[in-house]
Amino acid sequence: MSLLEVRDLKVHFPIRKGILLRRIVGYVQAVDGVSLSVDRGQTYGLVGESGCGKSTVGRAILRLNDITAGEVRLDGTDLAGLSTGAMRRQRHRLQMIFQDPMGSLDPRQNIESILGEGLAAHGMGGSRRERRKTLIDALDAVGLSANALARYPHEFSGGQRQRIGIARALVLQPDVIICDEPVSALDVSVQAQVLNLLEEIQEQTGVAYVVIAHDLAVVRHISDTVGVMYLGHIMEEAAADDLYAEPLHPYTKALMSAIPVPDPEVEAQRERILLTGDLPSPANPPAGCRFSSRCPWAQSTRCHDEIPALIEVRPGHRVACHWVEEIESGEIRPHEVEAEMVPASEIGVEIPTVEPPAVP
Repeated sequence: MSLLEVRDLKVHFPIRKGILLRRIVGYVQAVDGVSLSVDRGQTYGLVGESGCGKSTVGRAILRLNDITAGEVRLDGTDLAGLSTGAMRRQRHRLQMIFQDPMGSLDPRQNIESILGEGLAAHGMGGSRRERRKTLIDALDAVGLSANALARYPHEFSGGQRQRIGIARALVLQPDVIICDEPVSALDVSVQAQVLNLLEEIQEQTGVAYVVIAHDLAVVRHISDTVGVMYLGHIMEEAAADDLYAEPLHPYTKALMSAIPVPDPEVEAQRERILLTGDLPSPANPPAGCRFSSRCPWAQSTRCHDEIPALIEVRPGHRVACHWVEEIESGEIRPHEVEAEMVPASEIGVEIPTVEPPAVP
């Protein structure tokens, strides 16, 4: 049994109308049947475009959003079925690193108060002296000195504030940390430092991460397993190296084709999959495959009427597509009318000649 198991998770938000907003006229299906598992000391990356539901999955695991259906099991305990009091006793085992390091820290509290708040709420850490030592150890683990305890969030840089957010999560010695866009607000050089820090902490403590991001390079660097989400569903799941080396789902292929290659000659010749149409509304998603309205390989009936199951097509590689084998064999070709596959040099975007800084 994995440390964290999510089974058929659904999070639907009601759409209300009327003067008092009492009349429910529909639901936004933000997450609609997501399943994943994370072992101790492992990292699961969730990627996808904005609005696909990946942040809602993270918040639902923490019970910050109400769960409509499904299970979230931590060491076998179903968090979705716990009462408020019972869930409170489990919260120190699940922590979160937020996207905005400044917005997640109370500007009126000093760092000692921010870091110690969780210990006080859960009755952990022992005496006041022992709690202070715990806070100093947490700051030391993220590369900050003890004198930071008396300072306030505005006195630190963005990278330092994110380190404080990591220290706040570590103080309670959690089993799982949800990292919601942990480096997207930071400079590239600082991103590398924070990612390396997260990996070092994982090696030392065995904590499991669920990393939510839209930066595919970041997810590949830090993740063991990657799940690709689209409109509330996981479309593909595989080991990070396997997924990036050979994506199988049409949506993943389109995502990967958008990653620039730091070689002007290769970039000019490689093909890009340009999707047409707008992202469907999660309040009224397609009846069949969620990607069928934009998929270059979609077939007329089955794709539009039947939701594909997420099945294992190769060892450790799961795909939710009716025609994955036919697409890979070339038996089914992309529809030229619905999507073009053109060289990047013809898209009209200037190709940079300077290589981006590599992640150490």
